[in-house]
Amino acid sequence: MPFDITPPDDALRAALTAKIDGKTKPLGALGRLEALALQIGLVQQTLAPELRKPHILVCAGDHGAAKSGISAYPQDVTWQMVENFLAGGAAINVFARANGLELVVADAGVNHDFGKRENLVDAKVSPYGTASYLEGPAMSSEQCETAMMNGARIVADLHARGCNVIGFGEMGIGNTAAASLITHFLAGIPLADCVGRGTGLDDAGVSRKLTLLQQAVGLYRGKPEPLAILAHFGGFEIAMLAGGMLAAAERKMLLLIDGFIVTAALLVAATLHPATLQYCVFSHRSQERGHRLQLEHLGARPLLDMDLRLGEGTGAALAWPLARAACAFLNEMASFESAGVSEQVTPSPPETGERAGVRG
Repeated sequence: MPFDITPPDDALRAALTAKIDGKTKPLGALGRLEALALQIGLVQQTLAPELRKPHILVCAGDHGAAKSGISAYPQDVTWQMVENFLAGGAAINVFARANGLELVVADAGVNHDFGKRENLVDAKVSPYGTASYLEGPAMSSEQCETAMMNGARIVADLHARGCNVIGFGEMGIGNTAAASLITHFLAGIPLADCVGRGTGLDDAGVSRKLTLLQQAVGLYRGKPEPLAILAHFGGFEIAMLAGGMLAAAERKMLLLIDGFIVTAALLVAATLHPATLQYCVFSHRSQERGHRLQLEHLGARPLLDMDLRLGEGTGAALAWPLARAACAFLNEMASFESAGVSEQVTPSPPETGERAGVRG
């Protein structure tokens, strides 16, 4: 993939840390908000960062394997939920409106004809969704690349219009199964630990899902490389997310990472370009069982842990106010010097030797 991603220059770290420590508060009193402010400053390479025109990109696609009973819902729910997004009635719409986020919905490959719609980006790779990885590759390498570059183009266009912070979300019945397979291969996590309830499977449904995915793993004869894994098991929406993340990191944007499926896309992006991770804010820890293991594999600490398991980018939308608050305190909170407030008196180190018992 033609992406040039370099990590943020660390030379500004000392100055940013001094600015954070000099605010009118006890040292470290804002906890992880301070670490978030430091990250934002490093990403933007400035002591006065600005978060401009924030967006959530929700990519939607259908999965051929969904017809085999790996989800509690029928495949038609994918296009029905896209209609819900376009009508403004889904959870992500509500949270985006509440937090001042622009929402972009992209059709990566939904098995439905939406026609030309004002609020929908038509980026269909196939009008039918992916093929079933229970029978062969979900997509060709060419289709995988097309989906990734479609995602990259959408993000590049948003950046050109002034956006420098973007959250990622998804919709696709069956995509927790695809995410489980990608996680198994790219993070080396046992498949049984990656497979959860998805849209609400009962115990019998989870068992059936695991059995089908084990069969899919047994049929795979490809290379253990990220693009090969993505093409064989992924969805068009997951590939589009991975490409969008790489384009965002290349442009030194701040990435708000949602839950299990979005993090599976990030596993692909970060395996290809590890520096991508330094631009990522991990919004929350999903209730989906594999997400905790993904986060541990990436060495990531999420901002929130609220038992969410909806997807759509909802966790990213809920974490956005924390990023905004971190940026605001860094820019607007008074320093001890500017406010005329006395700083903490640092205790002298313990006395030793002959002077240890002397008190003036």
